[in-house]
Amino acid sequence: MDLELRHLKIVRAVADAGSLTRAATVLGLTQPALSTQLKRIERALDGPLFVRGREGVRATALGELVLERARVVLPAVCELQEEAVRFARQGTAGYRLGGTHGPLLGGLVDRIIRQEPGVPVTTYTSWSEREVAGGVAAGRLDFALVGVCGESAPPEPAARLVWREVARDPVHVMLAEDHPLAQRPWIELAELAAEAWTDVPGDGCFGDCFAAACVRAGFTPACVYETDTASCVHLVQVGRAVGLCRATFPVTPGLVTRPLAGSPLVWRHLLGWHPAARAAARAAAVLEHARNAHTEALARSSAAAVAAALAERA
Repeated sequence: MDLELRHLKIVRAVADAGSLTRAATVLGLTQPALSTQLKRIERALDGPLFVRGREGVRATALGELVLERARVVLPAVCELQEEAVRFARQGTAGYRLGGTHGPLLGGLVDRIIRQEPGVPVTTYTSWSEREVAGGVAAGRLDFALVGVCGESAPPEPAARLVWREVARDPVHVMLAEDHPLAQRPWIELAELAAEAWTDVPGDGCFGDCFAAACVRAGFTPACVYETDTASCVHLVQVGRAVGLCRATFPVTPGLVTRPLAGSPLVWRHLLGWHPAARAAARAAAVLEHARNAHTEALARSSAAAVAAALAERA
């Protein structure tokens, strides 16, 4: 039997899991089927790769040698596949943009179309920053427009993608327009300790950062509804919760947005691309478009409307 990549993946999975039972679950196999495949691999390599015991398995000297090679070969093959996909798609015309939900992606599309009419633009959105960034790393997308909390790292390391900051904003809170604090220009986070909260999902650290900010303010949120944007807006409008939002959140009937005093939470908008992709030559222009889209979104935002209204009253 010739050794194949799938065999190396099996060996790595067994070593990482520490037992055949757990490795079988990870690989989607039954334990007997995994044991049979592992025996075939060991016969092909002319020796045992693992010692079985009551507490699981441990690699033999031969197993350690194979694992050392597998941990070099498997990432290299994965990188080769990604490079091949990017190479095959180099001739793709237009822009393939990925982003998380928010007004910036639409603004970026609008600006590109205005500047380059007739050039095709496609979009892909996801709640997952890692999924969008992974699409760029794999060559399925040209640019990722995502956000991270504070100084958190981007969803793909700098060794794989280039990241540039589009803008950073203090996180705002959404309130029903008849909320007792709605007429205030800013709000202390501690003043909302008794409220239920609502926010959109994501796979970054924002939830943890919010929880930490609440602890610093002296409370723990009693309830957080994690749901889609429309449901968040509805819960705020009917007074069931207050919500967290970006400074670029658009004017919406029935609610207002306010900055939190001291900016306990900050949101950074990032643009990412692969340095080896053809799209990298257009990165500077796309970054400028994204920054201008942010400026425009901020000018149209609920926060800007409220600031103007307060200025008029003064």
